[in-house]
Amino acid sequence: MAAEQQVESLTEDLICPVCLDIFTDPVSLQCGHNFCRPCITQFWEREGRNPCPECRAEFADRTLIVRRTDKKLVCVICREALEHREHRCIPIEGAVENYKARIKSSMESLTKKTSEIQEMEELQKTKISGVRAQSHSLQTHITSHFTKKRQIFAEEEQRLLKDLREAEEQSIDIMEKNLQAIEEKLNSSQEKLTKIQERMDQKDSVIFLMEEIGRKRRISDEVNVFSVADGAPEVAKFDHPFLLNRALCEMSCGIPQVSVTLDVETAHARLQVSEDRKRVRLTGTRRRLPDTGKRFTAYGCVLGSEGFTSGRHYWEVEVAGSRGWRLGVAAESVERKRRVTLTPETGVWSIGRWDDGFDALTSPPSPLPARPIPGRVGVYLSYESGRVSFYDADTKSHLHTFTGNKFTEKLYPFFGTWDGNWLRICSGSAPGV
Repeated sequence: MAAEQQVESLTEDLICPVCLDIFTDPVSLQCGHNFCRPCITQFWEREGRNPCPECRAEFADRTLIVRRTDKKLVCVICREALEHREHRCIPIEGAVENYKARIKSSMESLTKKTSEIQEMEELQKTKISGVRAQSHSLQTHITSHFTKKRQIFAEEEQRLLKDLREAEEQSIDIMEKNLQAIEEKLNSSQEKLTKIQERMDQKDSVIFLMEEIGRKRRISDEVNVFSVADGAPEVAKFDHPFLLNRALCEMSCGIPQVSVTLDVETAHARLQVSEDRKRVRLTGTRRRLPDTGKRFTAYGCVLGSEGFTSGRHYWEVEVAGSRGWRLGVAAESVERKRRVTLTPETGVWSIGRWDDGFDALTSPPSPLPARPIPGRVGVYLSYESGRVSFYDADTKSHLHTFTGNKFTEKLYPFFGTWDGNWLRICSGSAPGV
């Protein structure tokens, strides 16, 4: 029985009361009854007015009513029924506008979110492309680096083999000449022995004695003393624990070694720069110096004379004895007159020491774990890779690296000192970076 009622209810929902067939282009009247659009249109044309075929309610127009409270459609007659009197009703056109406004607001919000997601998508794609490009660049660098290393080893091998061949030829030449002299003397001695033997075989004693007494020199006096020449190559030159030192040294020096000098026109008035422009220290006297616009006036800093816009560069600075220093690279546009925090955001990539503190100069500073604090610091700039690295130059151990930078302007070696001890620029072998 319940199943039959469900079927009847479903039939009422799907069957047009006019054509008694499944709805075609269904529409609802103001009273809530549903019909096929062609059926109700033809019905009204026959009637000449606008009644409902079901409840016979007649309407001046075809406007539908929607209930705001429970969001159901009601006709103008049903609206007055007891069950709907407490409900707030508005014309369907107004309800449509309200819902369209809501949908529009949702669309605007979703459009904004979609735009943000698209931006994130593009940013993520850009970062992925950046990582791939950086990885490809590093692969090229590694391949090139080790190709040069293999070339250095091959060249050193050929050099050692050439030196060995030359030493061998020189030694053999000496020994062969000595052998030739020995053989010549041997032949001469053998000829003399033959002649002596012939004299010994002389049977006439008188003739033998007369010939021997008349000889001016004995055979033994004519024999020269010979020795075996020892011209073997010097083994120690070609077989020792440090045989590859030269090649290894050349390999470790594969990064261009820059000869850094200090630009006195950038030095703070309290800094003293040596005549060779390789050393700098802080003094207690502020000198009267012309301000060319390049000079630091807020901090005790100075830049290197030569800047870089490409390539890989390495230099070392001796800081032993100083308890207040700062080293790194600075952008050409770095602030020199006002007191600003000198960090990567303001164009300075550096590390430094303040008494027992040892930090990478970020915002805020990042403490470095290195202990003891190095006495000589290596600075390595890889312009295209956007990296600035620091090393303990004595142990060749890594201290810190600034990564993820995109350099667009000229960079200069950067130096800062806060006590009276000298910082000295020195040359050295670059670590395997």
